[in-house]
Amino acid sequence: MDLEAVEQALRTAVLEAGARVLERLLESVGVGRRDTKVFCPRCAAAMESRGTCAKNLLSVLGWVRFSRSRYVCPRCQAARFPGDEALGMVNTSRSPGVQRLEARFGAKETFKEVADDLGLAAGIAVSAKDAERVAEEIGHAVEQWVQRECAEQRRADPVLPDGPPVETLYVEFDGTGIPMVPAELAGRKGKQPDGSAKTREVKLGCVFTQIACDDAGRPIRDPASTTFVGAIESAEQFGWRIYGEARRRGMGGAGQVVTITDGAEWARNLAVTHFPHAEHIVDFYHAAEHVTRLVKLLYERNPKFIDAQRERWTTDLYEGRVQNVIAQASALLPKPRDVMKDARKEIAYLAKNKDRMKYDQYRARRLFIGSGVIEAGCKHLIGHRLKQSGMEWTLRGANAIIALRCTIFSRRFEDFWEQRLAPAG
Repeated sequence: MDLEAVEQALRTAVLEAGARVLERLLESVGVGRRDTKVFCPRCAAAMESRGTCAKNLLSVLGWVRFSRSRYVCPRCQAARFPGDEALGMVNTSRSPGVQRLEARFGAKETFKEVADDLGLAAGIAVSAKDAERVAEEIGHAVEQWVQRECAEQRRADPVLPDGPPVETLYVEFDGTGIPMVPAELAGRKGKQPDGSAKTREVKLGCVFTQIACDDAGRPIRDPASTTFVGAIESAEQFGWRIYGEARRRGMGGAGQVVTITDGAEWARNLAVTHFPHAEHIVDFYHAAEHVTRLVKLLYERNPKFIDAQRERWTTDLYEGRVQNVIAQASALLPKPRDVMKDARKEIAYLAKNKDRMKYDQYRARRLFIGSGVIEAGCKHLIGHRLKQSGMEWTLRGANAIIALRCTIFSRRFEDFWEQRLAPAG
C-alpha cells in the first residue's frame, strides 16, 4: 500500500465534502431582509438592495461559492456587501482562516515558502504573490491597531497592571539595518564607498519586567513578560511608539523604570525625553567594546600591552570607575589634536555617558546592565526574516512584516485577530 497516496486521497475527499457543507452554511449569510438600514460609507446616504452577487471564496476547506446581498448608493453608486463585512472578507476572496494562515506563515518565512508549505501541509493552493499581498494587508491592519492603542495610551490615565505590582519595568531599544529596494533609498546617505545607502534602519524596542533574582543575586527576567514594538520610522515617531507600549505595560504603577541602550545619541535623547524619571543605563557590553577600541588605538605601537590594559580598564568600567579610564586614556593622547582623532572620539563617548555607567551601583541594586534582550530581538525578530540573502523590501512591506512579527513575538496576534471582526457600523 502507498500509504501517503491513500492519505492524500482521503484528505482531498474529506476537504471537498467539508467545502460543500460550508457552502450550504453560507447560503443564509448576508442575504434576506435587514432590520436596520445600510448606509453609504462615502456620503452617508441610505443604500438600496440590488439583489445578490456571488463570488468564489478560498477557505481552509477549499473553494466555495458565496452569494450575498449587494447594496448600492443611489447618490454616488458606491457598493457595499454586508455579508462580506460580517465574515471579514471585504475586498478579498480569502476566508479569515486562510488570511490568518497566510499572515502567520508570511511573518515567519519567505512568501515562496508560504505557498509551498500551505499547499503541502493544508492543501491550500496560493501563489507566493498572493501570500505576500495578504500578509502585508494583515500586517498593515496590525500596524493601524498598534497606532490606535498608542494614541489611546497617550490620552488615557496610567494603566495599573493586573495582579501583583511590577517591581522593575525595563525599556530597551536599538536599531538594525535591513536591505531596501533602490526606490526607497534614493537620496539617502549610507556606508557604501560612494556614500550611498543599501539599507534603512529598523528601530526596535522591547518592554519586560523583573521581580526575582537567582541564587547569586543576579536579576531574572520574568517569564513571558517581553513585548516588542518596531518600525522603520524617525526617532521622534518611534519614541511615542515605545512610550505607548511602556504605558500599556503598566509603567505608571511600576516601582522603578530602567532604560538600557547602547549610548547612541538618538537613543539617549529618546530615553531622556520619554522616560525622564527612569534609571538610564548604557549597555555594559557596548561600553566595553568602546574601551577595547580605545585600548587598541592607544597601544597600536605596543601591541604586547593591549590585553593587559584592556583587562585593567574593563575591570575599572565594571566596578564603576569609568572616570579612571577617561583620565588615564586622556593622559596617553599625543598633544597634536589631529593625531589619534578616533581615540578622542572613544574618550568623548565614555565622558558623555559616564553618568549612565555606574555599573557597581546597578549591580548592587540587582539591575540588569546589559541589553541582551533587544540585541536578541534585532537578530531573531528582524534579522531572521528581513535580512536574508537577496531580499529587498519596500517601506510598506517591511513595516507590515515587522508589525506582524512584533505582535506574534509579543503573544498578541490573537488579541488583534479577535477585535478585527467587530461588527461594521
